[in-house]
Amino acid sequence: MMPHADSAQGSSLVLGIETSCDETAVAVVERRADGQGRILSNVVLSQFDKHAIYGGVVPEIAARAHTDCLDRLVQVALAEAKIGFSDLSGIAAASGPGLIGGLIVGATTGKALALATGKPFLAINHLEAHALTVGLTDGVRPPYLMLLVSGGHTQLLLVEDVGRYRRLATTIDDALGEAYDKTAKLLGLPMPGGPSVEKAALSGNPKRFDLPRPMAGREDPHFSFAGLKTAVRHAAAKIAPLSATDVADLCASFQAAVCESVADRVRRAMRVALSSLPEDRRKPFVVAGGVAANKVLRAALVGVSEDFGFTFHAPPLGLCTDNGAMIAWAGAERLALGLADGLQAPVRPRWPLDPDAVKATGAGVKA
Repeated sequence: MMPHADSAQGSSLVLGIETSCDETAVAVVERRADGQGRILSNVVLSQFDKHAIYGGVVPEIAARAHTDCLDRLVQVALAEAKIGFSDLSGIAAASGPGLIGGLIVGATTGKALALATGKPFLAINHLEAHALTVGLTDGVRPPYLMLLVSGGHTQLLLVEDVGRYRRLATTIDDALGEAYDKTAKLLGLPMPGGPSVEKAALSGNPKRFDLPRPMAGREDPHFSFAGLKTAVRHAAAKIAPLSATDVADLCASFQAAVCESVADRVRRAMRVALSSLPEDRRKPFVVAGGVAANKVLRAALVGVSEDFGFTFHAPPLGLCTDNGAMIAWAGAERLALGLADGLQAPVRPRWPLDPDAVKATGAGVKA
């Protein structure tokens, strides 16, 4: 990581490339000198149809699909922003965590563009991009407490500053998004699982099935969802074959258990965070990541925030899932601090925000 002499003054325009999983995304974001941001373009191409028949993302197919369309999306993003390469202040690319093939495609493209244009390159942690998105959308600056919920990660973190994160809790088994996806697959619902389960739950009875609330009441704020997922499987097996009403009721009961469990864990984390956040300013609570688009979960966490005197913030639904704007914004934030990366910057399938965090008791390798 090296300083870049031209980055600290005035506004900046950053191109962001996101290829960490199954969306190919490119965006251009402006960061003004006062720290406020604006999205000039945000192009996302989903690969859903390419993976649907397999019931999940196939890494090799994802990497090839990124290769096929990324150059074109860069041109589209620049055209929509009405700028050229010469107008850019930097080029950012997601460099981890994620699927190694996709990361290589995006990072290599970003490095090639940086080399060809003479612009600084910024290797972006995909999780940091999620964490900082509220700075772009809501103008929220650190420090704040954040719940990161996605297909691969479920964590509570203190966002102390750009590049400084303290993990308070993680999942000891499945991530929340993973639990949603596996529940959807079990019940025969289409992928992606999160939106499918949420939609089915709208017509279901959340009190029909008595499902567990994992980790409820524990002093530490860690998460666990494997037992809940297993409980859904056992409940479904007892009444198979399932009717549409059964599926809706299982989804509603699962989602109610998720919301109560997550709310309990967040309450614990808020008690911890209160001693670390300044007393003389508002205390933001931020929810980010793909599962942050779940409206029922959002509503539950708004209530928890109000109870503890936190202000609730979450990106717009379209910026919860993977996108190029969050990568560009994280790049702009780092560039404003005078930071850039060399073209030798590696891609990292695993890249924790807090590498010094103590492993949770009972946690598996994914935690």
